[in-house]
Amino acid sequence: MTQLEQIFKAIKEVAIRISEEIKYADLGYTAHENATGDTQLKLDVLSDEIITAKFKELECVKALVSEEKDDALNLNENSKYIIAYDPLDGSSLVDVNFAVGSIFGIYENELNPQNLVAAVYSIYGPRLELVINDKKGSLPSLYRLAKDGEFKFVKELKLNEKGKLNATGATQKGWSEKHIKFIRELFLQGHRLRYSGAMVSDLHQILLKGGGLFSYPATSDAPNGKLRVLFEVLPFAFIYENAGGATSSGVNDSLFDITISKTHQTTPCFFGSKFEINLMHKFYE
Repeated sequence: MTQLEQIFKAIKEVAIRISEEIKYADLGYTAHENATGDTQLKLDVLSDEIITAKFKELECVKALVSEEKDDALNLNENSKYIIAYDPLDGSSLVDVNFAVGSIFGIYENELNPQNLVAAVYSIYGPRLELVINDKKGSLPSLYRLAKDGEFKFVKELKLNEKGKLNATGATQKGWSEKHIKFIRELFLQGHRLRYSGAMVSDLHQILLKGGGLFSYPATSDAPNGKLRVLFEVLPFAFIYENAGGATSSGVNDSLFDITISKTHQTTPCFFGSKFEINLMHKFYE
């Protein structure tokens, strides 16, 4: 088993554990905030603890960087893989029983976009699903947990040139005029609104339905967006671009053009089929 395969096996195990905990865990808040100022849910902290404990068992993991940790947790100095993850994306929606998930970016040696070598996310919904993208240039693969407790391969995922779904976030009163015009144009072209408030679920739906757009733009109150580059944005950028789609911050040709200056850095972000991203550039330029 390769080192990456060891990491994927660990992610499968923690996904099963977190999926079970979601069904019965305390949904209350802690008295603490994470590094970006969000009050931590007890389930966020529990999920982070489950992931940390599992990865501590792997000698191939150099360090862990989590949305719920202020600083990196160094594990094995001479190893090469750094795991940056969001332990439970969309956790504030668990109380209304929406699908949520975990997101993992696997970096080699250092935390910069060019060193992201694999990405994985899990979906905790009516079924437990996992999407693994194990190398640049390969299509992401969908797996589903079967009755025997094993993840079974379902299919490879590929985006169409143009989609039909539009998932756009942030408070609308903070949108720029160009974003308002862009989103209006998508609806005029027949795109349907699909937005839950859980990034992982909305991006999963667009990916499985063949295309569309997910966006979290710059706003007047959050000019740098709210989604975290290392934990959320880059792992999905890796998956979307490998699936034949495109990404942007609104001012660049790819989210991989971002320069990392701090661990909990955020950015505006756009993910989608090539048609939608090209249309965005017309309005934003």
